[in-house]
Amino acid sequence: MVFEAVKYPTCGGVEIQRHGQISTGKKRYICRNPNCTRKTFISDYTYQGYSPEVKQQIAEMAINGSGIRDTSRVLGISPNTVIKELKKRRKK
Repeated sequence: MVFEAVKYPTCGGVEIQRHGQISTGKKRYICRNPNCTRKTFISDYTYQGYSPEVKQQIAEMAINGSGIRDTSRVLGISPNTVIKELKKRRKK
């Protein structure tokens, strides 16, 4: 039996629990901290554009004046992903 230590990416807490799996077989987790803004996450994403760290980098690069193509090239994701994430951030 192997113990896999997993920390929640948003709050950094360790009060997490397995919450099933997605269609590709990757493990899903749920955070038990009541102060978290997000509740579920996947430990390893197939496409890096879905990870919270990359989404944060998209916002930071936009604030610093990087263009959409530049951001997508540096992070190795699609320009459509960058546009979609910036539109979501604008609504908040």
